[in-house]
Amino acid sequence: MSKVPRIPNLGGARAFVLHRPHPTVQAITRQLSAIGLETVACWPELPAEALAADFVFFDADLGFDEQFPWTPGEAPMPLVALIGSEAPGRIEWALSHKADAQLLKPVGNAGVYSALLIARQSFEARKLLASEISSLRLRVAERQTIVRAVEALSKGAGDGRAYAQLRSLAMSWQISVEEAARRIVAMTEEGGDDQSHRA
Repeated sequence: MSKVPRIPNLGGARAFVLHRPHPTVQAITRQLSAIGLETVACWPELPAEALAADFVFFDADLGFDEQFPWTPGEAPMPLVALIGSEAPGRIEWALSHKADAQLLKPVGNAGVYSALLIARQSFEARKLLASEISSLRLRVAERQTIVRAVEALSKGAGDGRAYAQLRSLAMSWQISVEEAARRIVAMTEEGGDDQSHRA
């Protein structure tokens, strides 16, 4: 059975609402206040202090990239898209910013709390996935470095012996095999550079 995520306490969190003055902003602010969040309404762009926000609600209908102090898709907090128009271009734009949840306009007396929870969960899952991908890429790069180091050490001998030599060097240098491989590759490249300068 999978573990059910615990519902976080959102009291004291700070939310920015990037939307022109409109009853939608008042409806969102009312709900956020009832939940215990501090709300900052702004338009036409997010101020620099929004980088420390816990959530950002943004208008998907009139929004544009320059409103945000980050690259599209790289928000440092969960985003909630406020969607009134279902024009494909507007939805595509909201997706390019990796909105973690959405609220359909006009916003009534409910919906903000569930949007906050879904946005937080989606944002955390996306962050975890990005971290795992980064870790896997690093491991792949390290394996390629190990292969290059083994090739440099083999010089006609078998790869098994070269790998054993790499492990032995790592133990004698008291570093990881990956770090030893980086050193071997660096020394090999420096040696190649020296030879090319002498040529």
